[in-house]
Amino acid sequence: MHWVLVARVGVVVGVLTAAGCSKEPQAGNGAGAAAAQASASSGVGAGPGGSAPISVTSVRAQRRDVDVMLEATGTVTALNTVDIRSQVSSVITRVEIREGQFVKAGQVLFTLDARNDELGLAKARAQLASNLATLADAQRQLARSTDLLAQGFISQGAVDTNRTLVDSQNSVVAATRTAIDAAQVALSYNRIKAPASGRAGAINVFAGTTVQPGGAALVTITQLDPIGVAFNVPQRNLTDALRTLRAGGGTVTALLPENLGSATGKLQFVDNVVDPNSGTVRVKAEFGNRDEVLWPGAFVTVRLAVRTLKDATVLPQAAVIQGPRGSVVYVIDAQNKAQARPVEVVYGSGLDAVVSGVQPGERIVLDGRQNLRAGVAVAERAASGAGANGEAKRQRGAGAASAASGTSP
Repeated sequence: MHWVLVARVGVVVGVLTAAGCSKEPQAGNGAGAAAAQASASSGVGAGPGGSAPISVTSVRAQRRDVDVMLEATGTVTALNTVDIRSQVSSVITRVEIREGQFVKAGQVLFTLDARNDELGLAKARAQLASNLATLADAQRQLARSTDLLAQGFISQGAVDTNRTLVDSQNSVVAATRTAIDAAQVALSYNRIKAPASGRAGAINVFAGTTVQPGGAALVTITQLDPIGVAFNVPQRNLTDALRTLRAGGGTVTALLPENLGSATGKLQFVDNVVDPNSGTVRVKAEFGNRDEVLWPGAFVTVRLAVRTLKDATVLPQAAVIQGPRGSVVYVIDAQNKAQARPVEVVYGSGLDAVVSGVQPGERIVLDGRQNLRAGVAVAERAASGAGANGEAKRQRGAGAASAASGTSP
């Protein structure tokens, strides 16, 4: 009996203990729910409508001078290219240059067989000597007849005949001298000289080759320094190009593909007409090319600075949102809330855009803008990855532009 009673008392105590343990967690859960409800009703750490702040990165709008650049694809063209051809039919006796050699104006390039022309010149000189002797005899006859006329031994007609003979012989001598000049010109054609300085291209003939007037080019001489770059500008920018040309040519930069090099020159020429098919105008810039960075026929990217926007407000182009009603940026106000601000993009180049509608120094949302709406609270975070690299490049560009213009960003 005693042991049965003790067992029943143990069972009752265990049941009561389990019930008490089950009621304590329920009370704890009720307190946590109440605390959460109170926190939600107080609105601490939440945005409008009870949402949490949206994480974004921001940049500050900058004020600096920005060059308005026209960018186009251009073709490097030599300012002077000459195809060398023979002016007489002859045989090449000697090639005086090598392929790729730089030659000066007047330098001998090829020597031709000149024996026939040398004989022609010698013959013309011999003919001149004969004609001069005949002229001297006619002059003596005229002098003698003049004396006889004074003594009355001959008539005036005889004297006139001798004078006519002298005049005729003078004409023959003059013609012979002209023939000598022509023979000398023909002889000079046997020494082919460079008409301009430049670089010799491929040589297409050798000693012993027969050449003809109007035949294939013997070699091409191309001027490399200075050199030109031809490109097209849109018709709407024609006034800017002409203004730049009148102001001294401005600054034109030619960039080779794959960052292989660049050159700086000046605008030299604007064509007289607009191409009706493309609506563009052909222009040409001239570059110093002592290092031979530019090569005829190569394609380059050309940037022409046509004017400068003073004290412009500059943002990253990635911060501008294009919508059906225009361009918008999100500005972070003093309460760390995003406000939509309409802007007008005045000019865009590379990573930057010149805009109106924001003030320099204002914080502009860069990353995370796709989740924003007007009035929502934001929490700024440090930029990372590509965004940080892009902003660093933009800051370096701003610093370089400020140093060039003498202003601070």
